Amino acid sequence: MLHTSHPGNIGATARAMKNMGLENLCLVAPKKFPSNEAIALASGADDILAKARVVKTLEEAIEDVRLVLGASARERRLSWPVINARSAGTRIVSELQDNPEHEVAVLFGSEQTGLLNEELQRCHAQLFIPANQAYASLNLAQAVQVVCYEIQMAFQEKFSPFRVPLKTETTPLKTDQFATAAEMQSFYTHLEETLVNINFLDPKIPGQLMSRLRRLYNRARPDKVELNILRGILTATQKQV
Repeated sequence: MLHTSHPGNIGATARAMKNMGLENLCLVAPKKFPSNEAIALASGADDILAKARVVKTLEEAIEDVRLVLGASARERRLSWPVINARSAGTRIVSELQDNPEHEVAVLFGSEQTGLLNEELQRCHAQLFIPANQAYASLNLAQAVQVVCYEIQMAFQEKFSPFRVPLKTETTPLKTDQFATAAEMQSFYTHLEETLVNINFLDPKIPGQLMSRLRRLYNRARPDKVELNILRGILTATQKQV
């Protein structure tokens, strides 16, 4: 949860998570936490609040995450890969089944602005909850409840009956692991520097080039080996300039 302004939403989120068997809550620069109001609205999910991870930046929150989905109802001028909450639940459970060591994150923006464009650009896809188009904006905690429900339903379809936590199933690990968010961010910095060096990108008039390239590589989801190859190409290119 990013920059949450109302502590009651944090408490209600903890309750929604515990209802659905989820337990890892991360708060990015909350306006007020800890809070008695959060504890009151958690309604018994105090343990989720007690072990909630509080960080200052989104970068710190997702640095080791390999699949990032951003919950947002707003349409963007530059469209992003979009999946609904049900498909997101299936994708998350499949990711954890195939790669139990992977970290997965769903981002929820602040109550006032939702996810900003630069925050959504750190995501592999935009998650939306199908709703009345004339009134599509849900309360923050309600949105969390819907997404948690879809994750749990997808989990039950694969591993019924109900049991938690999600990572109880063991499967063979894949050799090539997807790059983390921090590794992808370093790649994007390297890519932008290289494009400027070869005069392909004018930093004074960047347009949407880097946003489009982020969308391309986030959709491709390179693994660590592939990312090292791409970084090697960029380094070799810089040496030729």
